Amino acid sequence: QVQLVESGGGSVQAGGSLRLSCLASGRTFSTYAMGWLRQAPGKERDVVAAINWSGGSVYYADSVKGRSTISRDNTKNTVYLQMDSLKPEDTAVYFCAATSAPTNTLVTDPPDFGRWGRGTQVTVSS
Repeated sequence: QVQLVESGGGSVQAGGSLRLSCLASGRTFSTYAMGWLRQAPGKERDVVAAINWSGGSVYYADSVKGRSTISRDNTKNTVYLQMDSLKPEDTAVYFCAATSAPTNTLVTDPPDFGRWGRGTQVTVSS
């Protein structure tokens, strides 16, 4: 069973950058699809980026495309989200998520992620 712990959130000014990290426990991390989701107050939790088990396939929501990069290092059981040119509308709690079972597909729908971290707050001021 995969357990996830996010880090790297914080407060930045618009135009700044942050790199979120998600450390996963478990020896089979490399077999799970991963994603980063975010939830702003009063809004649904949406996928902002996703990556398949190998890192060969990635997905970005239109809202972050061109400004964010998802990557993973299976030797370190870690998935990253590099966010650049941050905007106030990026303010949210960011969650790392993994599928419940090993898969070689790219997962982009929130209900298909069965394991979640507790989240890390990202606040972007104008």
